[in-house]
Amino acid sequence: MPVRVVESSAPSQISEQDTSPGHTLPPPCTLLSVGRAFAGTQNVSSMQKDEAWMVNVRIQGCDLDYGYLCGTMEALNVPLADTPVVTFWEGEIVDTKNYTFYTGKWEATPEDDIRHWSKFPSFDSLLSQVEADGGKSMDLSNYPFIFMRWKEQYFVNVGIDCGLTIAGFYYVCFSCSDGSINGFYYDPNSSPFQKLELKSTNEGRSGFSFSSYQLQ
Repeated sequence: MPVRVVESSAPSQISEQDTSPGHTLPPPCTLLSVGRAFAGTQNVSSMQKDEAWMVNVRIQGCDLDYGYLCGTMEALNVPLADTPVVTFWEGEIVDTKNYTFYTGKWEATPEDDIRHWSKFPSFDSLLSQVEADGGKSMDLSNYPFIFMRWKEQYFVNVGIDCGLTIAGFYYVCFSCSDGSINGFYYDPNSSPFQKLELKSTNEGRSGFSFSSYQLQ
């Protein structure tokens, strides 16, 4: 069932009856489902040089009841790697029940959270409520964007000496209307605000392919 996009982009407040165990979570989106693939770039530029990696992402699992999803990410042109680097990541969907906008781990403070979420224009109307309570009192079930955190867990096909770090995580904003993904990587020891930009791909007609990997 696709996400219903409403005319207003402002979130509604959760009433007392909505906070019951049957409170509606963000409904499934056909563009955010198992098997969906995305392609784009991650800008990893630093003060010394401009650099961007080609990136492919595939969703391997999704359980909206628990605010969970997982998948693989493939970086194609990492300078120090002889082969594309594939990682397995797990994600938290900000649904205000299982997860809020405040990360509470991975060395991210509430100030870091606000700073990164505010990079997304679609977050502007949510800012004041998030600053008040992390967004706990909002109902995001009809919001046309889904906010997530993606945390890479391990390297799939290379060793830890591949030239990449997976110590950080991604703040992610997914558009329910076109399946586009924007994200910013957070790691205190890496270049700040590395931007991830992905588009949903139609593998059958665009010619885009994605390698298959056995996940243990």
